Amino acid sequence: MKLNTVEPREGYTWIRQGVWLFKQNPLGFLMLIFLYVFLAQLAVLVPLIGIFAVLVLTPTISVGFLTACRQAIQKERIRPQVYLAALQSTALVKRRILQLGLIYAALILLLSFILSLLVDFELLLPVMTSDKPMTPEAMRQIYLVLLFGALLYLPIAMLMWFSPILVAWGNMPIAQALFSSCLACWTNRGAFLFYLAIWSACLVAIPLMIGATFDALGFGQAASFIIAPISMAGLTIMHCSFFATWKACFTDDAEVTLLA
Repeated sequence: MKLNTVEPREGYTWIRQGVWLFKQNPLGFLMLIFLYVFLAQLAVLVPLIGIFAVLVLTPTISVGFLTACRQAIQKERIRPQVYLAALQSTALVKRRILQLGLIYAALILLLSFILSLLVDFELLLPVMTSDKPMTPEAMRQIYLVLLFGALLYLPIAMLMWFSPILVAWGNMPIAQALFSSCLACWTNRGAFLFYLAIWSACLVAIPLMIGATFDALGFGQAASFIIAPISMAGLTIMHCSFFATWKACFTDDAEVTLLA
């Protein structure tokens, strides 16, 4: 497995390749995203255990979706059971991918604990669970949650971006996979910053702009009917572009070609 270095402008190319990949089987990819969202919402209904299960299975789901990307390129049919690809591999890979899930769950729990020390959640709960008006202090706390959450999640994202696929496809030990993932993200940080900036504009700024426009025209309730499908399509394309980041940053023996 060879680590590649790419130019910052490749961040845009990854998104173009994600769009191309999505076009190969849009219904199949949308089905996978809808299935994941549906099952995750069901799991969250189970106190504590449900959320923990979703976190532990996140690396497994990641491998499954990237396996679906490979299937789409090879013109194979995408089925829901592709999410179980990592668990249907060798006993060693299955054990490592579940251990990686435990590490991810532990990191997210640690992040949540640190956030609870930095942000006053007691101030936010009444606002989030009732119709009370948003106070300036509550708004400040929300911005702090977003800022600190992003900063704290960044190293976790670097560790977990490629490690599931390096474990499943590269047959790497967990420690080596985590290190290689972090090294790949840092080595190509220019491309990743460009890539994340574009997705931030697409998934955050554009929906906010559409919502504000509809509110100004007095059609605020209708905005969700437009924003929801756009956001779902964008989220699916973003997941497809993850495969493009993998193909650009690593060279493996099973080469598949991405077009843009």
